[in-house]
Amino acid sequence: MMSFQGNTILLLVAGSLLAVGDARAQRPLPSGTLRTGSLSFDGHATVGDFTGTTTSVTGEMTGGATLASVRGWVEAPVRSLVTGNARRDRDLNKSMESDRFPAIRYELAEVFPGEMRGDTVAVTLHGFFLIHGVKQPAIIPATVVLLPDGVRVRGEIPLSLKSFQIGGLTKMLGLLKMHDGILVHLDLSFESLPLP
Repeated sequence: MMSFQGNTILLLVAGSLLAVGDARAQRPLPSGTLRTGSLSFDGHATVGDFTGTTTSVTGEMTGGATLASVRGWVEAPVRSLVTGNARRDRDLNKSMESDRFPAIRYELAEVFPGEMRGDTVAVTLHGFFLIHGVKQPAIIPATVVLLPDGVRVRGEIPLSLKSFQIGGLTKMLGLLKMHDGILVHLDLSFESLPLP
């Protein structure tokens, strides 16, 4: 719940970095595949705050003539999320109905660029999350670091669990409760694929 140039760009993310006058932002970008990545979320409950994390993330980005034409996606299995507490992990899978809805997915529709400093570009990613069978638009403030052999994308976004129709947040007649709001973090590194 917990997504996206030196040579290439972005993650699942990607898209339009019109860094005015910067040749690096205007050069063709090859397609890429996710090399490493993590998806995590910060949650709050009556028994204390916690973090759920997975590094079982896959993804791809399609290249283009400029960053503006790049698109992509990332995905992680719900069952791969761990919080450091086995009972809480079981509750998480039950609430998210991971047997019916096994994956968390983010798809990038477009990217709006901000300031570029050195090899790092501030961007706003526009796309959607598909979680618990519910598709919701998501705008993620992020940074894209242009690497010699790919890109790294980092961002975070607050999400409401109820907006994805995730229930079961209250246990033991209301004595234990997880708050509706979580903060999702993405840290994704894409490796450039060889040009044909």
